[in-house]
Amino acid sequence: MGTIKLVALDMDGTLLNDRQEVSKENAKWIRKALDAGVIVSFATGRGYQSALPYAEQLGLETPMITVNGGEIWTRPQVLHKRTLMPVSYLTRLHELALRHPECWYWAYTTTGIYNKENWSEVASRLDERHWLKFGYYTEDKPMLQAILKEASSWGGLEITNSSPSNLEMNPEGVTKASALRELCAVLGFGMSEVAAMGDSMNDIAMIREAGLGVAMGNAQDEVKAAADVVNVTNEEDAVARLLQDYVLKG
Repeated sequence: MGTIKLVALDMDGTLLNDRQEVSKENAKWIRKALDAGVIVSFATGRGYQSALPYAEQLGLETPMITVNGGEIWTRPQVLHKRTLMPVSYLTRLHELALRHPECWYWAYTTTGIYNKENWSEVASRLDERHWLKFGYYTEDKPMLQAILKEASSWGGLEITNSSPSNLEMNPEGVTKASALRELCAVLGFGMSEVAAMGDSMNDIAMIREAGLGVAMGNAQDEVKAAADVVNVTNEEDAVARLLQDYVLKG
């Protein structure tokens, strides 16, 4: 591992504590990193609208990856690239959800989120929205596995999760890692100069490809196995520890 020029941070379960807050210690060390010329970027499954307030809170004018790589922003408000999910896939994913009535589901568009409760607002005109990602949530493990098995058989999808009880579907090839590669190309440096940290399966590709891949102490076991380093939990200022111990050391 050489000099780290960009730090890519997952948000939920990583940057944010269990109360959806950025701790004072994390915020302080992010500011130190920015002042030292390090680029600190979100790489989140969240949509742009829910990630932006945290970027504003931290004073970030740096690139941002949202919806698992479906959108790449060179800075807040400036879109570099967007990869849409075909309506045909969106329709099939919704039909699959309906076959499991107890499962919660949601989908991101470029302007907001629709879910099980308000799907009727868009059901008759899906092609009028620009879709990015579809998700399922259930604590019924056999149900989740059945959904995973069928959706996997179709091809054309990148299937991950942001917790052990959900599944997240993006178009094939769209990952946080692919978005980071694109950002590195724009910025003029390599993935070897990136540190990436997260806790779930939607983080695993970027953790494997980064020069320094870091799993949270609260990460899923597969993520820990893929990482170079396992950090403390999201309740213990993990971002501050990463920046202090590996990025700004010495």
